[in-house]
Amino acid sequence: MKYTAITLYGIANCDSVKKARTWLTEQGFEHVFHDFKKQGLPEKKLHHWLQQAGWETVLNRKGTSWRKLSLAEQSSVTNAATALPFILANPSLVKRPIIEWQSNESVEMTVGYQPDQWLVR
Repeated sequence: MKYTAITLYGIANCDSVKKARTWLTEQGFEHVFHDFKKQGLPEKKLHHWLQQAGWETVLNRKGTSWRKLSLAEQSSVTNAATALPFILANPSLVKRPIIEWQSNESVEMTVGYQPDQWLVR
């Protein structure tokens, strides 16, 4: 499929984001990088990602940002509505990278570093 735009969302110093940016460049995919730390986390995009991929996929519960939350905060996250305020307050809770693959027909998204999945694009 021919993509008209590829946007990679993440944090510049994240190893998975660095690997994804390198992989996209090496494969000849032109892309735009949106840095959550510098450009913010677009709330409308987050709502879309939570709807499309599910909150359990978008929320990174393996990282240090999640572990810094109290057990009470962690246990209060049970769905997209309860995850949303935590993610907005701390964009590091987003599993990275999130890539939007835009074509003339649609916009698809992937979550996490998955070059094997990207190869079939």
